[in-house]
Amino acid sequence: MAPRVLDCGDGAISVEFGDRVDAAVNARVLALDAALRDIDIPGLIETVPTYRSLLVCFDPVATDINALRALIFSLSATGEHGSASARRWRVPVIYGGEFGVDLAEFAARHSMTPDEIIAAHSGAIYRVYMIGFMPGFAYLGGLDPRLETPRRLQPRLKTPAQSVSIGGAQAAVSSVEAPSGWHLLGRTPARPFMPARDPIFLFGAGDEIQFEPIAATEWDQLDAAAARGEMVASCETT
Repeated sequence: MAPRVLDCGDGAISVEFGDRVDAAVNARVLALDAALRDIDIPGLIETVPTYRSLLVCFDPVATDINALRALIFSLSATGEHGSASARRWRVPVIYGGEFGVDLAEFAARHSMTPDEIIAAHSGAIYRVYMIGFMPGFAYLGGLDPRLETPRRLQPRLKTPAQSVSIGGAQAAVSSVEAPSGWHLLGRTPARPFMPARDPIFLFGAGDEIQFEPIAATEWDQLDAAAARGEMVASCETT
C-alpha cells in the first residue's frame, strides 16, 4: 500500500504508513528512513522516524519536492532499500524500592505480586519503536497485555533518569530526569543518552530490548561503570 504524504509547512513532509502500533508498519518507516539516508538528496536536512510515519525535513530552495515525493513513492513501492537494525539489548534493571517506587502499588492494582509483575515485565522482548520526547528516550512496544495501565492521574514533576516504566500499552526507558505520569517499576544503570560517549545514544529505532532483573547491591558498581562511559548493557545481533 502506498504511503500517505502530508505537507508540514514549506520545509518538511510526513510520510505515513498506517494508523496503528504495528511492527510491520514501523519496519516500513525505518526501511524508508535508511533508504533516504543512503541517497545523496540535495537539500535533505533530517529524517525523523516515529511509530507509523517518517518526517522528512529539507531545504525548500535546494530540494525538488516533486522529485522527492516520486522517490519516496518509488522506494516504498519496490521495497528495494535497507533493512532495519537487528540489535537486541539486554538491559539490567533493579525493580522496586527506591528504584521503582510504583511497583508495589502497581502489583496490587493488578492483583499480582511484585515478583509476578517483574517476571511478566522482564519476560517480554520489546521493540524500540521510536526515540523521542527527550534525547534518547526509548518508546517500547511488546508489553504483556496484563500490564497495560493508564498513566497516573497526577504526574510527577521529577522522575529519575534511566527509569523503566509503563504508560498505557507502552513501556519505556527514560534518559534524563523529567516530569512523567508513567508508572515507575525500576531503573537501569545503563545510560540511553550520554553526550560525551560514542555512541551518544544507546538505543535506536528498530532495536529490541530485554530487561534482566539484578539485585540492588549491584547498582553502585554498574552505575559507576556506566558513568565512565562503559557499556553495562550487552548487545547482540539477531
